[in-house]
Amino acid sequence: MMKKKLMLVGNGMAGVKTIEEILKISKEHFEITIIGKEPYPNYNRILLSKVLQGDTEVRDITLNDWDWYKENSITLHTGETVIKVDPLQKIVTTDSGRTEPYDELILATGSLPFILPIPGADKKGVTTFRDIKDTDEMVEASKKYKKAAVIGGGLLGLEAARGLLNLGMDVSVIHLPSYLMERQLDPTAANLLKEELENQGMKFLLDKNTEAIIGGERVEGVTFKDGTQIEADLVVMSVGIKPNIALAKETGVTVNRGIVVNDYLQTDLPHIYAVGECAEHNGIPYGLVAPLYEQGKVLAKHICRVYTEPYKGSILSTQLKVSGVEVFSAGDFIEGEDKKALKVFDEQDGIYKKIVLRGNQIVGAVLFGDSSEGNRLFSMINKQADISDTAKISILQPMGQQAGESLVASMSADEIICGCNGISKGTIVQAILEQGCTTVDGIKACTSASRSCGGCKPLVADVLQLTLGSEFNASAQKEAICGCTTLSRDEVVKAIKVKGLTHVKEVMNVLEWETEEGCSKCRPALNYYLGMVHPTEYQDERESRFVNERMHANIQKDGTYSVVPRMYGGVTNANDLRRIADVVDKYEIPLVKVTGGQRIDLFGVKKDDLPKVWEDLDMNSGYAYGKSLRTVKTCVGEQFCRFGTQDSMGLGIRLEKKFEGLQTPHKVKMAVSACPRSCAESGFKDIGFIGIDGGWEIYVGGNGGTHVRGGDLLYKVKTDDEAMEITGAYLQYYRETANYLERTSAWIERVDLKHVKEVLDDENKRKELNSRMDETLSVYRDPWKEIIENEKTTKELFETVGMS
Repeated sequence: MMKKKLMLVGNGMAGVKTIEEILKISKEHFEITIIGKEPYPNYNRILLSKVLQGDTEVRDITLNDWDWYKENSITLHTGETVIKVDPLQKIVTTDSGRTEPYDELILATGSLPFILPIPGADKKGVTTFRDIKDTDEMVEASKKYKKAAVIGGGLLGLEAARGLLNLGMDVSVIHLPSYLMERQLDPTAANLLKEELENQGMKFLLDKNTEAIIGGERVEGVTFKDGTQIEADLVVMSVGIKPNIALAKETGVTVNRGIVVNDYLQTDLPHIYAVGECAEHNGIPYGLVAPLYEQGKVLAKHICRVYTEPYKGSILSTQLKVSGVEVFSAGDFIEGEDKKALKVFDEQDGIYKKIVLRGNQIVGAVLFGDSSEGNRLFSMINKQADISDTAKISILQPMGQQAGESLVASMSADEIICGCNGISKGTIVQAILEQGCTTVDGIKACTSASRSCGGCKPLVADVLQLTLGSEFNASAQKEAICGCTTLSRDEVVKAIKVKGLTHVKEVMNVLEWETEEGCSKCRPALNYYLGMVHPTEYQDERESRFVNERMHANIQKDGTYSVVPRMYGGVTNANDLRRIADVVDKYEIPLVKVTGGQRIDLFGVKKDDLPKVWEDLDMNSGYAYGKSLRTVKTCVGEQFCRFGTQDSMGLGIRLEKKFEGLQTPHKVKMAVSACPRSCAESGFKDIGFIGIDGGWEIYVGGNGGTHVRGGDLLYKVKTDDEAMEITGAYLQYYRETANYLERTSAWIERVDLKHVKEVLDDENKRKELNSRMDETLSVYRDPWKEIIENEKTTKELFETVGMS
């Protein structure tokens, strides 16, 4: 049978997904040609924000590499744009003069970023955030300029803002509505998100109507209709998208907001279809991945003449992390008229949950801070489940879960695990049992689960563990430390030890890194692993550290720095306080604040003043910027408190002096409380000590941040010396086995508390760990004093500052 010629215009996610579905049905139906305007194979546009933020590289977000097109006998023309379609002759023409015939034509022309029609929108330094070219432009701009304005507080705008913050820019987000992400969140969740992002350094200008972009040839600022203005030398417009309908309109296809299609994605011209962001179905153009992939599946079956249910539209859901914060929304989540809301709000832990009911059916939901119930709620909304016989408040609590049981154990087979690709738990289980998949990557290859945003990887791993039981190999679920290599953390550390590698560049060369210079994810990690393996010989590579660690101070959004001197156990004295006061006056430091860790933070220190401030303080660095021991918080203890049973200040000071400057995979905070009242909040620290009659309880793995976690009881000890010994061994084991940037709260859950106790119960292992800890601490020197004493380093560091 002679193959028909299938032409796909657009090499993006929706169009290529349709081709993938066609190939699943049959590779014999069509001779396939794809024409795309970008010079790349199909890549994951959702993950562009991770490229901008420095978390990954462009090649890591490629969905279908060049070989995939060859293996499937697909002709791919990149860097070309189709400018004309002749529906009578069935021929397309590109801007290079190429002409190609077709039998069936799929338009997947995507969408265009909306550009505000305001004066100055065409100036240099004004960009959008839609493709790799935009991302490269922002990265380059961040090397020369410092003030960025992002117009649009939707998801893409916030991701762009987070990336620009990572690149060292001062970022202001401008938004016309009164709250962020109004299409995905309600006002309560949006305000919680705003508070969290402000803590990360973003500035927000809400209810702001942009009037003009001002400057000469290049942008210099943004003005608003209320008469105010801000400075900016980079402006990112992220105010929405519009379907790219120009080609369809020129061809004579009926268009409205998008290219109008029926339930089988057919346009009103024969043999021409449309799919993805360019298509409009029942008056709605969709912009999220999940509905576009649903469309692709329907179109693939229809064009292959295989029976399919018609596409009837999609209930939208969004489950993602915005700058590290979990959010979820689905359906009609704004209450009013015949819709009533049920809400749970834990202000202390920053968790907000809401379901919207119409009668006895859930029609919408919003989750903030904990989105683990998102898939179940979305399933109930899709099924229009009747909840008449269910206690409504229980819907916002984990259902069917016993203590310690995985969430996936309580999910039915038809509940969705991967929202982007519509992959259910049952489909994943089937792939495990019938296709022999045993890893997350294997499941991704077999089913596409976790292929898009990647947010469902933990759930996929849970399904694997639940289904395989004792055959599940946790170590096989390895993850490369970054996109520059396929090697995992354990493989890299082993190679450093076995091969005697001693420099970051050497590691990259010997282990055949794919990128000569590495990336902002692997360079700091390798620097840490080398220092951990060779504590006395390794020379720290300052250029491989993030800017705060290079400068030994925290950079603030106005370009100044904050300085936190060391105060052991949160205890100070009159002499130190006088020196601090004198420094504040001398250098006109605008803000002095007591931190939650019982330290004094000096805000607004000019970069050039940092070494002089340190010298005049004559105090050690408090490491408020480092992946190291930050603080040991204490209560006043038995010396003054009538409830205290132990000397909390004494142990706290001893701990902080012992482990001062210790380099760890992530920041470490401790607290010592003299009695079970735990006034120092010891139960929510990486390591916490609570005094009891006759000794101490030691708690580990606590976290008081975005993902709150109470500490686990590790040991009860009788003496301060025992507490010090256990702490040294525990910290060293964490240093040697954790991934770089893995907090102790995540590490203890991964390696399991029981395993850690087994290691520390072994007296010989405990001694060995403490011996290696002492070796590491033996070379510590206060970084502030080192800089002050080294004129060359001071000059280099404070005259030229870059960002990893």
